[in-house]
Amino acid sequence: MLDVLVTMRFNEAQLERLRRASPDLRVTCADTARADYAAVDVLYAGAPPRDLGQAPRLKWVQLHMAGVNALHDHPLYTTSAIPLTTTSGVHAATIAEYAITVLLALAHRVPRMVEWQARGQWPPDEQRWPLFVPAEVRGATLGIVGYGSIGRELARIARTAFGMTILACKRDASQRADSGYCPPGTGDPEGRLPEAWLPPARLPELLERSDVVVMAAPLTPATRHMIGAPELARMKPTAYFINVGRGASVDEAALARALAERRIAGAAVDVFAEEPPPAGHPLYRVDNVIVSPHVSGFLPSYDDRCAELFAENLRRYLAGAPLLNLVDRARGY
Repeated sequence: MLDVLVTMRFNEAQLERLRRASPDLRVTCADTARADYAAVDVLYAGAPPRDLGQAPRLKWVQLHMAGVNALHDHPLYTTSAIPLTTTSGVHAATIAEYAITVLLALAHRVPRMVEWQARGQWPPDEQRWPLFVPAEVRGATLGIVGYGSIGRELARIARTAFGMTILACKRDASQRADSGYCPPGTGDPEGRLPEAWLPPARLPELLERSDVVVMAAPLTPATRHMIGAPELARMKPTAYFINVGRGASVDEAALARALAERRIAGAAVDVFAEEPPPAGHPLYRVDNVIVSPHVSGFLPSYDDRCAELFAENLRRYLAGAPLLNLVDRARGY
């Protein structure tokens, strides 16, 4: 028997989904305060124990998160070779939908409409065109920085719904396929959608060509402040910037300055280097940005989909097959 411990609040139906993966599984659930790791072979957790001596039999950890930057100083990550897998891809669709939502809101001047509604006024006829003429989304060029599960689903929606041209920036631009978790009908697992594949060294080209730039890269030493003042200066003055990746990948003060000085047309930011942002954060003081409180990945069925992914990985583990979303510690994701 393989002893599996879940320390998240999975309901009984979700636990039963895991048990149905194999009769060779013994699945239990306990919160971290009451968890006994001594006999655990496989752990599903959001916050694994820092003292790995508590879990001498531990063979694999499935994390309840898509990114691992929060674990970069954790003994499980730094001093252990125990395999780690993530839930990357589970909320890719809802984050991609968020990116499309804020893009359309910016392009169609929705924040300005809400502002006039709050005034209880109808703008003068001579102002309606300059205030509300939209930017054209159909046929525009979308640059995606970080072509993982989120970027691929965003590319699929943008290409099929709006005929957008896709530029993809990826750490290894020669590796076009993605073997991670991908629900049927979503994403771009074979990497067929981008017109151009660009390594990070060619990021300036992506910025110069794009009408919309979406940051969807994981946070690693290589991506910290990947977008700063020099990169923003490469963008078109009519372009939009959207961050659904990690806050620290962007120099937020530089982004606020570029927005305030109208060097780019607008932005939407869902993630911040410090959350919640401190009072007086510069992005709160500009009027051409949509700020949201790290909610783009909210999904009512998140735990159900995580249980589905974990059950598939349990089947793969017992069969000796490759695990989905296996973390590469050298890459940082």
